[in-house]
Amino acid sequence: MTTVTLDDIRPCLEGIIPAMIATCAPDGTPNVAYLSQVYYADPRHVALSFQFFNKTRQNILAQPHATLLLLHPQTFAFYRLQIRYLETRTEGALFESMRAQLAGIASHSGMADVFELKGSDLYEVLAIEAVPGEALPAPAPRTGLPGLMRRCSERLARSTTLDEALEAVMATVRQELGIPHAMILLLDPALQRLYTVASQGYPQSGVGSEIELGHGVIGMAARARTPVRITHMTGASLYNHAVRRALENGQPGIALETDIPYPGLAQPQSQMATPILSAGQVLGVLFVESTEELRFDFEDENALVAIAGHLGAAIDLLRLDAGDSTESAAVPEPPPCPVAPGLVQVRRYRSNNSIFLNDSYLIKGVAGAIFWKLLSDYQQRGRTDFSNRELRLDASIGLPEVVDNLEARLILLARRLAEQAQPIRIEKTGRGQFRVCIGTRLELGEAD
Repeated sequence: MTTVTLDDIRPCLEGIIPAMIATCAPDGTPNVAYLSQVYYADPRHVALSFQFFNKTRQNILAQPHATLLLLHPQTFAFYRLQIRYLETRTEGALFESMRAQLAGIASHSGMADVFELKGSDLYEVLAIEAVPGEALPAPAPRTGLPGLMRRCSERLARSTTLDEALEAVMATVRQELGIPHAMILLLDPALQRLYTVASQGYPQSGVGSEIELGHGVIGMAARARTPVRITHMTGASLYNHAVRRALENGQPGIALETDIPYPGLAQPQSQMATPILSAGQVLGVLFVESTEELRFDFEDENALVAIAGHLGAAIDLLRLDAGDSTESAAVPEPPPCPVAPGLVQVRRYRSNNSIFLNDSYLIKGVAGAIFWKLLSDYQQRGRTDFSNRELRLDASIGLPEVVDNLEARLILLARRLAEQAQPIRIEKTGRGQFRVCIGTRLELGEAD
C-alpha cells in the first residue's frame, strides 16, 4: 500500500475547498466544524488559525487529538488526517505568514477586525489515509522550475545596472512563468512606503505609485517579510479604492492629483506578493496578479521567492559596485538632446518636494528633490553631468542614511520623464555617472 505524505496532497492545503475537523469534548460529545484553510507548516505538521475561542478550540485544549477531512481540488479524492495539537504560536515565521495571509484577505473584504489572528495552532500529522472512492486522474507534475531558476540567475548575473536587473526579473516572470501582470516595488524606509519602479501588462505603468507598508497584499508581504498568496477573491475592486484612501489619509493636505495612479487590475482573482530581502532587510516586493482564479499555487510561490531572493542580492551587489564609483565605463555616447521650442515651467513645492512641469505632475519626495538639484545646477552653472557619489554627499536631497535606493530613484525619475514625453532626459554615461539632457528653455519657481 502506497504511503501518502503531506507533500503529496499539498493542493488540499490551498484553501480552495473548505476542510472539516472533528473533535471530541471531555464528556464524549463529538463536534464537527468547517475550516477555511489548513496551512502547510512542513512535511510533518499543519497549522490552524486561532481566531475565535469556539467549541473546536475548547475541545482541543481539553483533548489534543482530532481528525481532518480534506478534498483534493483537482482529483476530488478525500483524505483523512489524524492530527495531534502541539502548541499555539504567537510569533515567528509561521505565525507571521498566517497573519499576513489573513490580513491580505481582510484588506479586500473590509473585515480586518474579524480576520485578526490570535495565534497559529500547530498540529503534528500522525497519519494520512486516502478515503476509498472514485477520483479523477491527478494532473502531471510541473517540470522545468530548476531550469527556470538557472536562466533567471544567469540573466541577473549579466546585469550591470539596476535597470537591467529589474528587466531580467520581469522577463523571467513574463516568459518563463507565463504571468503577464507584474510589478516591482521598492521600499522607502524613511516614509515606510513602497513605490513602483517597474511594471508590465497594464495600460499605464504606474511607475512612482505608492502603497503604505502593511496595507493590502503588497504592504503586508513587506511588513511581515513573508509571501502572501490569495488564489480566489471576492470584492477585489475594494483594493484599488483602499489604496487611494490610504494614500490620501497618509499625507494630510496633499491632493490626490499628486498621487500617481496604482496600475493594478480592476478585478483580480488571484494575487501574490513576495518580499525582496537581503541580509535580513526588506528592499521591496515582487507582485503578480491574474484575472483567473487559482492562478498561483505553492510551486509559483517557491519560484517567486527564489527570484526575489536573487533580485535582492543583485540590488545589494549593484549598489556596492556602482554607488560611489567615478570610473568611466564603456557606455555608448547618448544622442544629442533634441531642442524643443517653447518653455517648460518647473514648479517645486517645498513641503513634499513635489514637482510640476507646465502644471503636469511629475514626481515628489526624494526623487523630486534630486530632480530639483539637477535642474538648479543646470540653470545656475550649466552643468549636465553628475555622479551618484555627489548626490549621496548632498544633504539637501534628504537621502536615507542606511538604504538610500538612489539608483532606483533615478530610474523612477527617468521613466516618469519618458512617459510624459518631456524634453528632459536622464541618461547613464558610466558606472555611477549620468547626464541630464535638456532640450528646452526652463523657468524654475518654488512655493511652500
